[in-house]
This record gives sequence, structure tokens and C-alpha cells, in this order.
Amino acid sequence: MGIYVNPKNAGFREAVNSEIYVDKTGLIEYTNRCMHTKQKYICVSRPRRFGKSMALEMLAAYYSRGCDSGALFEGRKIEKKKTFLQYLNQYDVICLNMQQFLIEAGEREVTDYLTKEVVCELWEEYGEVLETKDMELAAALRRLYVKTDKQFVFLIDEWDCVMRERQESEALKRQYLDFLRNLLKDQPYVALAYMTGILPVRKYGQHSALNMFWEYSMTDQKALEEYTGFTEDEVRALCKKFDMDFAETGSWYDGYQFKKFQHIYNPKSVVEAMSCQDYSNYWTSTEVYDALKVYIDMDFDGLKGEIVQMLGGGRVRVNTHSFQNDMRTLKTGDDVLTLLIHLGYLAYDAKKKEAFIPNKEIIEEFENAMSVGGWPEVMSVLKASEKLLKDTLSGDADRVAEGLDAAHMEVASVLTYNDENSLACAIGLAYYSARKDYRLVREFPSGKGFADIVFLPLPHTRNPALVIELKYDGTVSAAIQQIKDRQYTRALEGYSGEILLAGVNYDRNNPNKPHSCVIEKIIK
Repeated sequence: MGIYVNPKNAGFREAVNSEIYVDKTGLIEYTNRCMHTKQKYICVSRPRRFGKSMALEMLAAYYSRGCDSGALFEGRKIEKKKTFLQYLNQYDVICLNMQQFLIEAGEREVTDYLTKEVVCELWEEYGEVLETKDMELAAALRRLYVKTDKQFVFLIDEWDCVMRERQESEALKRQYLDFLRNLLKDQPYVALAYMTGILPVRKYGQHSALNMFWEYSMTDQKALEEYTGFTEDEVRALCKKFDMDFAETGSWYDGYQFKKFQHIYNPKSVVEAMSCQDYSNYWTSTEVYDALKVYIDMDFDGLKGEIVQMLGGGRVRVNTHSFQNDMRTLKTGDDVLTLLIHLGYLAYDAKKKEAFIPNKEIIEEFENAMSVGGWPEVMSVLKASEKLLKDTLSGDADRVAEGLDAAHMEVASVLTYNDENSLACAIGLAYYSARKDYRLVREFPSGKGFADIVFLPLPHTRNPALVIELKYDGTVSAAIQQIKDRQYTRALEGYSGEILLAGVNYDRNNPNKPHSCVIEKIIK
């Protein structure tokens, strides 16, 4: 057993011994189904700190020959599956952390350094078969296969670090991709190749030769949705165990959405919140906000307005197919938004092809990125939002209308009112500070239709719920009446107490005072 060839199971042992361990061993059942098939090439791309390395440690512990890992999987989901014993510790595993090789190689070629390290370990295990240490890795593995019929499981972490951290070196990227292609594609010694990174592999010009990989990305995780982060049931169980509020945990860390699993939580942040017994920006604190600012400041037509629309709780349609799967070739606003989806700063609804900001943690990261310049009109609205909320809660409809007028003047250059949807985005932005105490829901299903905006109070606050109905060139009385006629408040299940009904109208023919408002209070 070595560092790269058949690594020990210490990493997975630490995971299962931790105070918080969520059983994701069901992933093994899926990789077992892919063994020795055309689907054996798996590339999983997720944001940083979304459990990619932990999954590789689990797979290494399960497949590595000589590890004797059976006890670590006792009581886990995979133990009940038919293939559990069939593949348990039955394969030679080659486990590669490309970030490590990139750092340690220094001035040397990354792939030359990797080859030397791995072949050296293969020699220690199979020196009687390999005639010399001075061999290319693929050649050494082919020889082993011919002589021993042994196949290998390849586990490659941070596969795309060369593409992300050496963006300017086209020669290095081409050489690296050629190396991976030669190592893995159509090689008889490959039983399974499981590769992780932040970026998908599909497009790199003529060097797209890693097209044998089945991709599982943040735009489509396919069968691996529940292993992308924590599911709703998993988080609910953790909240019960650690006496944390489930609703507030969701407002902070939920929001990633796939076709089957509509609620996927950031695993890093949930674990930190449970451990620290407090809600904070745990995931975003691991990287400076400058990384986000670089992308949202890019001068693509319409991008700024789309960012503002999402800050207001809206969604924007995105064409994810033009993205070239690198962080350098960004030609359109859609490319930037797609990159932000892969980085985890945006969530993606594949059915509607829409991007949105997933939760409170990420919203605050956008605010941090905008606070250092370039977004003065938006920051002005955000700073005024606390007063707007106070005026709303006190029932001062005239001051609310004045506050909305001021907010509209600030963002008019980047967000144009075209209909009730754009109006709703602007209102959501104007009430930005409310998200400290509320969960904002756009088009809330209630009664006989959908309320435009509902603010549901979080457990730690005693504030009333707030239902807002919007009209575009209508009247505030019609807005209030619609809330009543369609019984929007009936859908606030489990909520009892005050509810504020706010009708807001925007009159495009009155430029001096375009907003009007009326507020009523009821008890549920």
C-alpha cells in the first residue's frame, strides 16, 4: 500500500469517526454498476468544499486492495446492496490529487513528476513484472495488464486545477489533456475512472478527447443529484440532532436545485453551522470575494441588470451550452452566469433553464463583492432597505411609496420596469435587508393563485408575515382586493399571528411619483 497506489483508508475512517457524518455510501452502488461498462468514465464537477475529496476517500477505502475496510461500512447504505462484497477491496487503485502534483512539480513538467512518483510505487508492488522504473505510466500499466490481467480503479481529484490555475499556458493545458487521454481512453487496464473538479470536461477545442467521460455537473447531475450536497431529509435529521431550526438552516444554505431533488444544501456550511451552533457565511469565508467580483464586473451587455434582477429574488434565463468550460474564454453574459453556476454562486433550474441566487449565504457574498466599488446605485438601495422595512412594519404606506420611488430612481439605469415581474425584482431588491429576518418567496403558491411576493418570518423574529401584491398601471385597491379574493393568506400553513397585506402599484405615466401603496393588517 502506498500514497498513490492502493492508499490506506485513513481519510474515510476519519470521516465516519467524525461527530457529523452523513452516509453517502449509496454512491458506491452507482459506481459498481458502471464498472467494466461504457459508463465507467465518470467526471463529477461541483463547487469547492462540496464533498468531492471525501467521496474519493470513500471510494478509495472501498475499492483498494489490501485495505480491509469492511468494518468501516458496517451499517451503511451500501452494505445492503448485492454488489457490496463483490468489489470490496478487490482492485488496485491509483489515487491522484492533481492539485498536489501541480504544487510539488515546481518548474518541472507536472505529468513527468506525476509519472515518476506513481511508477516508483508500481515498481515497489510489481517490480518483478516491470523491467525498469524508467517507463511512461500508461506503458507500465499496459504491461501489468498483459502480464497479470489486473485492472485499475482511477480516482482523480481536482482534475481541472491545471485548467484553472494555469489559464494562460495553452501549451501546458494541451500537454496535460493529452496525458490524461493517453492514460485513460480506450485502455484495457481501466476498470473505472472517477474524476472530480469544479469545471466539466466537455469542451477544450481540438483537445476535447476526454469525451469518453459521462459528465455530472451543476447544470445536470443526472443520477448523482443526492450525492451533490445534503438532501432535505439529511438536513432535517441534523437539525433535530443538534437542536437547530430547520427553516432558518434552509434560508441560509438551501437552494441548489436539480430535476429530482429540489432542495440540495451546501454540505460544508451545514456541518459548520451544526458544529458551531450558529449561522454564518462558512462556505464563502474560505475564499475572498474578489473572485466573484471579477466576474460580475465583466462588461457584457445586460449582465449587470441580470445580477440586479437575481438580487431582487428573480431568475434569469441562461444558455449554458455556449460556455467553453474554462475560466478564460468568456464571451457573453451567459458564459459568466454559467461559470457562476459551476462555482456555486448561482443555482440552476434545468427544467426552466433559469439561474438564481440560492440562499442568504450567497446573497451576502454578492453584497460583499459589490461593496468595494462599481455598484453604487445598487448599494444605495441596499442601505436604504432597512428603513423601508421599518416603514412597512409600522404601516406607513406613504413613506413606503416614497422609498420605492427612490429605489426605482437608483436602479433605473440597470433594471427597467417592463412588467410586473421586473417590478417584483425591484421590490425584492428594495426590501433586501428583510432577508435577515424573513424568507422571501416569489410567486408563492397560495389560495387560488400565486401571491407576487411573500416574506415569511424566520423563527428568531417576532415580525408579522408580509404578503405583497403588485400592479403595473393598475391600482393599489385592486392589488389588496386580489389578495383577499384569492385567499392568498390561507397558504401560510403553521403560521399564526399578524399578517401585513401590501398592495403596490407602479404608474409609468406618473414619473414624479410612480409608486403608490396601501397596507392593511389582519390576524391569522
